[in-house]
Parts: sequence; C-alpha cells; structure tokens
Amino acid sequence: MQNFDASSHAVSSASFAQLESVLGHVFSRRELLDLALTHSSWANECGTEQIHNERLEFLGDAVLELCVSAQLFRRFPDAREGELTKMRAHLVSTVSLAERARKIGLEALLKLGRGEESQGGRHRDSVLSDAFEAVLAAVYEDGGFVAAQEAVARLFDDRWPTVAEKAMPKDYKTRLQEASQQRFGEPPLYTRLGSHGPEHAKVFEISLRMPDGVEFTASGSSCKKAEQNAAQQALAALAAGTLKTPVAPAR
Repeated sequence: MQNFDASSHAVSSASFAQLESVLGHVFSRRELLDLALTHSSWANECGTEQIHNERLEFLGDAVLELCVSAQLFRRFPDAREGELTKMRAHLVSTVSLAERARKIGLEALLKLGRGEESQGGRHRDSVLSDAFEAVLAAVYEDGGFVAAQEAVARLFDDRWPTVAEKAMPKDYKTRLQEASQQRFGEPPLYTRLGSHGPEHAKVFEISLRMPDGVEFTASGSSCKKAEQNAAQQALAALAAGTLKTPVAPAR
C-alpha cells in the first residue's frame, strides 16, 4: 500500500534541477515548485487541506494566456484579432497543455492521493494541464513576469505556429478531441478494426468510441484517414445534438 508520509514523496533535488533546466529558471523558493506539483487529492488524504496547487493553477491560467498572447502578438504583426484568438485557443487548450506537461515529465513528479492515482489521474489531461499552469505560476511568483515569459517561450518552442499554419482550420480529429476533453474530461478512443482489399488499395476500418459510450465506425485508405472520417461523423452528431456536446462547424 502507498505510504503517504510527505517525506517519502518529496520531489528529489535532481528532479527539481532537471525541471528547472527545462523551464530555464532556478527557483529561490523551491517550495513554490513543490506546491505546484501537489494535487488536491494528495492534500486531502494527508490532512493538509488547502495546501495544494489549485490557487497556483488559477494564477497560472492568466499568466499563460498573457505570455502566449504577447508571443503571438509579436510573431504575427499582420494577424487580425480573430486569427490571434484562434491560435491562442489552440495553444492553451487542455489537450495542448497536457502534451506540454508530458514532454517535460510532469506526470512523474505529481503528488497524487491514492484514489486519484488508482483512477489514472497521473495520465489525465485535465490534471496534467492544471499542473502545467501551476508550474508557470510558480515561475511567475518566484521570478516575475520576465521569467514566466522566457519559460513559456522555451516550453512552446516547437509549437508556435508558422505564417503558413496560422490560418489553417483544425482537422476533424483535433476538433473532436478538444470538444470531448471539454465536455467529458477525456478524449475519444480510436480502435483499428482491421483492413481488407489488395495491397495497393487497402481499406482500413476504424471504430471511434466517445466517453459517453456512443460509437462510430469509418473506413479510409489509411488509418489516419479512417480516423478523420470517424471524427467527422462524431462532430456531425455533436452539431446535430445527438451527443451531449455542441460543436460549432469549421469555418
């Protein structure tokens, strides 16, 4: 059984140093970083009540939005407000932030309670994205806005859109994943059912299962195309009100 003695789950100095290297910021108050990695489930099970990362996550949400807005504003001097808003929404979505969190190894550093751990919280997008925002708030509180700006620039280095990409609409799979995450707190599940036909003209079958249990099947000349076709079906169902989450049609 997991032991919830705080000392046994303290983040090691080596792990802190590695994370600081990724962030480009050395903390003068490492307790802020430790707090950013502490989930409310850990605090509740340890009896420390309010000592968790939710307040930092609240602050980090605003810090991240401002830092990303400033970066996009400077990178795209000719972009319209609507274009900038779309690019920012894509970068700061739950799915995007969870991806950033995994890239820097936050899932291995999180302090979770037994219940949250057993339910897969360490790998849940919502938990990871909240922790990512909390870490940025810790950087801001420890080093100020300049430090936060530099951390955001580093963390999104390979994600900033290019001029050619900035006006591109999202593909069906991306749009569905974001809608599913927003409504259900988890993405849809894609399963390969098989393929048929000659080697030069194979047709691949894909099953898509939404978190509420609704399923769609589709085919395509590749697995990726089949997944896009299935996602398009699910988006159409969402737009028609068949499922629980309304989705605006692509522009």
